[in-house]
Amino acid sequence: MKQRLVVIGNGMAGMRTVEELLSAAPEKYDITVFGAEPYGNYNRIMLSSVLCGEKTIEDIVINDRQWYADNGICLYAGQDKAVVRIDRVTRKVYAQDGTSAAYDRLLIATGSKPVVPAIPGNDLEGVISFRDIFDVNRMLTYSRSHNKAVVLGGGLLGLEAANGLVLRGMDVTVIHNHQVLLNRQMDRQAGEMLQKELELRGLKFKMAAKTQQLIGDKNGHIMAVRFEDGSELECDLFIMAIGVRPNMALAQDAGVYCERGIVVNDTLQSYDPSIYAVGECIQHRGDTFGLVAPLFEQAKVCANHLSDHGVAEYSTLPTATKLKVTGINLFSVGDFIGDKNCESILFTDPALGIYKKLVIKANKLIGAVLYGDTVDGNWYQELLEKEKPVSGIRDVLIFGKAYV
Repeated sequence: MKQRLVVIGNGMAGMRTVEELLSAAPEKYDITVFGAEPYGNYNRIMLSSVLCGEKTIEDIVINDRQWYADNGICLYAGQDKAVVRIDRVTRKVYAQDGTSAAYDRLLIATGSKPVVPAIPGNDLEGVISFRDIFDVNRMLTYSRSHNKAVVLGGGLLGLEAANGLVLRGMDVTVIHNHQVLLNRQMDRQAGEMLQKELELRGLKFKMAAKTQQLIGDKNGHIMAVRFEDGSELECDLFIMAIGVRPNMALAQDAGVYCERGIVVNDTLQSYDPSIYAVGECIQHRGDTFGLVAPLFEQAKVCANHLSDHGVAEYSTLPTATKLKVTGINLFSVGDFIGDKNCESILFTDPALGIYKKLVIKANKLIGAVLYGDTVDGNWYQELLEKEKPVSGIRDVLIFGKAYV
């Protein structure tokens, strides 16, 4: 008899786990998947490419519905198929429309929810997040009939949304609460170079700004943003892109132990031994996740244990940052600020728009920021992850692998 595996969440982490499992133990499980969106599995990180017109929705589909059928997977997809309850006593899950499925093993991959700031007016029409295909379609509709967009958030997601809307012909201003764009990934010099490049492409910025209120018209549609300094900005479309939080409510309601996310061990198992979890909904050794690379590594480890091979252990490695805006090359990894026990090696060529910073501590590379020339990014990341001593190559380290 095959065991029953139920997967809650049809996104990249859950489906990568299923792909790995089909490869490792194709006959072990009858698999049922519940997804809240009415699609097969698609590449969420390519939504910005759809927004800016480089890709279509069809281009970013990873597994269409036929793939599920071909692999004998029962797919329930759509808002009415969103799971609303896990019964851990009877080992069953229930969807909104009453559809149920029993499990021997349950994989929770519910991802994350956009952070919605507590700004008065955040419930007005024309105020949206940037998270899924539905959001992208709404933005595309607005770009055809409206002119002024404001994006809250100067991080990766905010800049990708802003760039896409500019390319769709909108007048776009990015509001950021810090003096430096991508301040979690870039130092001041790299952030300023990035801002100048984006300004040349038509983006406007209001930096170190504190949003006080969103103002609506008589029809309840956004028309302006008011700031704490008293200034206002006209606005037809307001995009919230200030981050995500683990979507763990379903697990919490079922009594699965959660802190900032669903707490899992090194095998991606929750405190309930029959329930595993992967992706942006989890917390592992204190960390939560928002980039795709660690999610795929989690999928590999989780599938290893679900297939009963059971030797892999997940450990968090520093994740590199890249911005998905065509023609802009930036890369950062690790601790790129350092402390008094660190030393920095810098290289800058303003005419070519190149800036590099390497941070070294105890003879090892612990962080890097590259702007304009990122060809050696993966090599620096490898040095960092493997904690290789760099004394023998320190003199030429900033010039990259070719010189070493």
